[in-house]
Amino acid sequence: MWEDSLQVVGAEPPAISQEEYRARQSRLFSQMRPKDLLIVTAPHESTRSNDVQYPYRSSSEMMYLCGWEDPDAVFCAYNEAGTWKTTLFVQPKDLLKEIWEGRRPGVEGAVENWPVDGAHDHGDLSEIVSTMLINCSRVFVKLGVDPDIDALVETEMKSSSRGKQKMGLGPVSIVDPSPQINELRLRKSDAEILLMRHSAKIASQAHIQAMANTKPGVGEWQLEGIIEGVFKYCKSSGIAYPCIIGSGDNATILHYTVNNDTCDDGEVLLIDAGCEYRGYASDITRSWPVNGKFSEAQSEIYQLVLDSQEAAIAECRVGNFYDAPHKTARRVLAEGLIRLGVISQPLDAALADDGELNQWYMHNTGHWLGLDVHDVGVYQPDGEPRLLEEGMVMTVEPGLYFGAWRPDVDCPPRYANIGIRIEDDVLITSNGPDVLSKDCPKTIENIESIVGTA
Repeated sequence: MWEDSLQVVGAEPPAISQEEYRARQSRLFSQMRPKDLLIVTAPHESTRSNDVQYPYRSSSEMMYLCGWEDPDAVFCAYNEAGTWKTTLFVQPKDLLKEIWEGRRPGVEGAVENWPVDGAHDHGDLSEIVSTMLINCSRVFVKLGVDPDIDALVETEMKSSSRGKQKMGLGPVSIVDPSPQINELRLRKSDAEILLMRHSAKIASQAHIQAMANTKPGVGEWQLEGIIEGVFKYCKSSGIAYPCIIGSGDNATILHYTVNNDTCDDGEVLLIDAGCEYRGYASDITRSWPVNGKFSEAQSEIYQLVLDSQEAAIAECRVGNFYDAPHKTARRVLAEGLIRLGVISQPLDAALADDGELNQWYMHNTGHWLGLDVHDVGVYQPDGEPRLLEEGMVMTVEPGLYFGAWRPDVDCPPRYANIGIRIEDDVLITSNGPDVLSKDCPKTIENIESIVGTA
């Protein structure tokens, strides 16, 4: 069946072009001064145990500005005679290490195939960057990512050389470039949208395979293996975040990631899983009955959550406040729970900060999505809710969680240990919401027709 998944996902979309990377750089440089120096760092490799490293993932800023994904990389930009120049510090060619660990682009490959004007051996970082620092007045760098860069910047900032005293050489301030970069990342280009749509297609097929393989007695860990297997089979780089595979009362734990329980007859299973494709995340949640048939109580809660999600998605429109989907989802959920007799308060009281809805729905309805699963971008610039714009991508994920194990609530017996969340990835367009994850089934009829059919 995995072969079918690959066919449904379709051909791989094209990679981000060098022209687009250059355009991103130009937009950032337009906000800087001629004597500024930009330094973008990536984390060093991290040891998992003894001489085994964690799978490496570069910083999202590095990937956004130039697409470089290998370790020991630093991206710099400086203004030379009115023109911005870019350079990468990279791992050099090294035959012995390449035999053991894989081939490297090296300095020559970086210049030939990446959107930079020059490249240097990472071993020359200290000498060259120190000279760059002496010739700048402000250094744009996020501290705390690369200790080598932090040390160079700190040394030049504290320097009291005669050149600094007489000629004013060297940086006088440090600026975090994150706000400028984050603002650029918030609006996705056509090329980014293709990658995100592909990522969502892969994740959708993984959820379908998990549905088909669900039956009483299956292990949460087994479904996790199926999902991650589809991710890799479809050539993603793997998970965008640890999978949440929770059955029964585990489904009422928002970030349950132990995934070591069995799925029993009569329970609802909640799976929150997304992959990363060329750096771009998908984030999908579906909930379904382990035995393939929603009980009456389960279907009541499921349909209520689905109704709230559809109403929230309809609010994902250009010009609406970013929190419009959240407010709409909460209202639909509160009205439904009042109708079902779960909430005894009037609607306005139930929606208040201390209202009864918060007992069963305690998180936001969505977040930005992109190179990070909880992507960057200020939600309330200047203290006011941001207006949605074309090209923004956000998740829409209302839910209801009736954890009978919780001592702080009086859980209705009819709905004990039912946890439902439904999440899709939504692109804001001038023509209305575009659900990138629409391939993933979510109606009761469609879900029941798939569960247990493998």
